[in-house]
Amino acid sequence: MEHKLKIVTIGGGSSYTPELIDGFIKRYPELPISELWLVDIEEGKEKLDIIYDLSLRMIKNANIPLKLYKTLNRREALKDADFVTTQLRVGLLDAREKDEIIPLRYGYLGQETNGAGGLFKGLRTIPVIFDIIKDVEELCPQAWIINFTNPAGMITEAVHRYTNFQRFVGVCNVPIGMKMFITEALKLTEKNHLSIDLFGLNHMVFIKDIFVDGISRFDEILKGIIAHSYSTNSVKNITGLSFDSGFLSALKLIPCSYLQYYFKYKEMLAIEIAEFYKAGTRAQVVKKLEKSLFDLYQDPELNVKPKQLEQRGGAYYSDAACEVINAIYNDKQTEHYVNIPHHGHIDNIPSDWVIEMTCQLGRNGITPHKRMTHFDEKVLGLIYTIKEFEIATCEAAISGNFNDILLAMNLNPLVSSDHDARNMAKDLLLAHKEYLPNFAEAIKRLEEESMRR
Repeated sequence: MEHKLKIVTIGGGSSYTPELIDGFIKRYPELPISELWLVDIEEGKEKLDIIYDLSLRMIKNANIPLKLYKTLNRREALKDADFVTTQLRVGLLDAREKDEIIPLRYGYLGQETNGAGGLFKGLRTIPVIFDIIKDVEELCPQAWIINFTNPAGMITEAVHRYTNFQRFVGVCNVPIGMKMFITEALKLTEKNHLSIDLFGLNHMVFIKDIFVDGISRFDEILKGIIAHSYSTNSVKNITGLSFDSGFLSALKLIPCSYLQYYFKYKEMLAIEIAEFYKAGTRAQVVKKLEKSLFDLYQDPELNVKPKQLEQRGGAYYSDAACEVINAIYNDKQTEHYVNIPHHGHIDNIPSDWVIEMTCQLGRNGITPHKRMTHFDEKVLGLIYTIKEFEIATCEAAISGNFNDILLAMNLNPLVSSDHDARNMAKDLLLAHKEYLPNFAEAIKRLEEESMRR
């Protein structure tokens, strides 16, 4: 009897889902999915219905025998799944808006995966991912979880630090965007074999070397970036500022665009404040963009992924998620850039860290790239700082202790005052109380304090 391939997507009502469906359709000859389940929550039912109808049209247009299901019952969907993808946002875009606006009130960057906002997104999301893992362990214990939910690195850290579930991998479209930039800059074709030495943490990766057909082309790309011949920015929600040429010459690494938050903090904060007064926070912009996308998705004549989806910020998502599934399912032993515990593979960082780096993927799992065994010392200080922030956030998510939030907040280099850290933590905790049940006691005390004033 032929094995059936069942995939479950949690957060199926996301505007990203047509990107994922498109990826599965393109790969159907290699990845013959028999069942695809789209799962969402009650608040996302309307969007799920729209996404389901569009996905049905896309599948019919592609003429493939893929059975599509939708449900608000996660456990119904998970039974006997082979792969589970997660692309959820706890608190929806309203929560993201608070993550952005509240830090801005105190003069700090408000961003969904960095600084104070990233901390609170992690606090909301980690317990939900843990609940999903419990269901997977019961209903489909051999399944792989491919997580695209941000903050992906922090979530993967929490999973491997506080659960026994091993088949969990964090993916991100940022390295894929960097790979696409290199492919276009060097005018490579499918005949060329491209291998990239990429290392760091999620949204904090650096490229150390680039090999095309076994020959290093790194110097050529770096010189092009320094001469401003190329722009490395592939992320729609980050302004494409250029790094200083002298800095890059000395660094001898190619940083991802998210590193602008650390190397160009002053400029990024000024841009964010200006954009806030001009068009609102990124969450407010995305709300408008999503409304137009879902209006478009309801067109009964639309039966392919619309070009406009690229403006949402999820470009190459399907390449990241689908290719990871493809590599594991078909034992391809191909190169990917994922978040995993390295178990001592990197010799100058703690062995229990989750990192993002070049790996080889196949049926037996994920192996860090043999060429990459050492993190560049020049950026190790920043990586250590952010990793300790991630670990502290994971501990706070588990403990429900307000002081643990303060520790994480103060460890983050994008927050520069313990007084501001306390006030932001209070405001964010109260703003998100509906989605932070583990902090019920801390929230009750804060509410009592505010009533006494």
